[in-house]
Amino acid sequence: WGEPFPIYYTEEGETITEDLDKLPVLLPYAEDFKPSDGGKSPLAKLEDWIHTDKGRRETDTMPGFAGSSWYFLRYMDADNPDELASSDSINYWQDVDLYVGGTEHAVGHLMYSRFWHKFLYDKGIVPTTEPFKKLVNQGMIQGVIEYIYLKKGKEDGKSVFVSADQIDEEKGHARIPVYVGYVSDYGTPGSHLDKKGLSDFLDWRPDYKGCLFTTASGTYDLESYPESDKFETQSEVGKMSKRYFNVINPDDVVERYGADCFRMYEMFLGPIEQSKPWDINGIDGVSKFIRKLWSLFFSEGKLITETGDPSAEALKSLHTAIKKVSIDIERLSLNTAVSSFMVCVNELKKQNCHNTSILTDLVKLLAPFAPFITEELYEALGYKESVHHTSFPVFNEAFLKEDSIEYPVCINGKKRDTYKVAADVSKEELEKEVLALPSVIKWMEGKPARKVIVVPNRMINVVV
Repeated sequence: WGEPFPIYYTEEGETITEDLDKLPVLLPYAEDFKPSDGGKSPLAKLEDWIHTDKGRRETDTMPGFAGSSWYFLRYMDADNPDELASSDSINYWQDVDLYVGGTEHAVGHLMYSRFWHKFLYDKGIVPTTEPFKKLVNQGMIQGVIEYIYLKKGKEDGKSVFVSADQIDEEKGHARIPVYVGYVSDYGTPGSHLDKKGLSDFLDWRPDYKGCLFTTASGTYDLESYPESDKFETQSEVGKMSKRYFNVINPDDVVERYGADCFRMYEMFLGPIEQSKPWDINGIDGVSKFIRKLWSLFFSEGKLITETGDPSAEALKSLHTAIKKVSIDIERLSLNTAVSSFMVCVNELKKQNCHNTSILTDLVKLLAPFAPFITEELYEALGYKESVHHTSFPVFNEAFLKEDSIEYPVCINGKKRDTYKVAADVSKEELEKEVLALPSVIKWMEGKPARKVIVVPNRMINVVV
């Protein structure tokens, strides 16, 4: 129910409002809250509440999104018993910096929030014309819908289902969604129901008991259906919904993979604004990443971290990730942030890095994305406080500078060799060293160098 309107109607047909000192009008207690006859609200049945000395109460209530259209303002002064929020609080907090909400409630809530806020602005209650500085609508997680085809009309009194590969056009057939748990290889071109899947389907939909199934090899009832036959289904990406029997229970995923893996995989699916299909097969990659992260700290159950100065290589990998992840968080590009973590952990694994200072900052960087495993790893490193109470790592440009640079060396534009030099070598010195390379002398074939073109940090080209 929404909030009651503070309105009364007298016997003379006059409309009057509730006294201000008696607001708000609270919903009464009711054991029966089924709708009344004629489309009236459940309040219409509460005679003792409706009829008062002042008149008959209005029994309609405000819609559910009425209160939700300004709740963010109430957060500014939630314990104030006298007003929506004090003017001091509203002027201090003003509007919402960032609001993240789903596309499906954009009309039912977000549009009405603007309407409500502009009304409050006109009344001089809020200082801003818009409720939110920035609004991001995240896309829906979609699911795979599996359909089977049912012939319209019965044959000899029996329903007939037809394998999807036997359908030339949908005319004359109805599509019936099937619970994806019965479908083998669901979401792939080879999705199908085997004999057990068909049996499960009929147990689930007993109204089709005794039906027939048509495949390329013939028409069968369930008992005579060949064990080797595949009754093909049609896969389609659409809304994850109970009506399509394709809802993935998050509890089941967490039970199998853990909350951190589930959380990071949802971020990894794609850009936040886009709707994206759920694919349980893809979660294995994130699970492997988390196991690889763990292997930087432990081997056969024993902590293998090392103290001492970290290598320049490890510092570069870490600070490349800090820079990228920090930028991606600000942009809400969470899928690319997860990719950066994967790159960093892969590089540290190749470097055989178990350095405590590197891993400490890596854990802090990962903490908002994988809060549980990072808490455990931070404690394993010997820290007593929570990782979530520490400072976020800060990017240091100095660690990204290269000690040496490997140049491709070209003769008249064609690559003939590579040459690795110190990063701080002068251009003049580099030209001399390149012209003295045996491979360059060979390809110059005794011809003089007209010029040497050095593109810093990119390439060297000798023109002969």
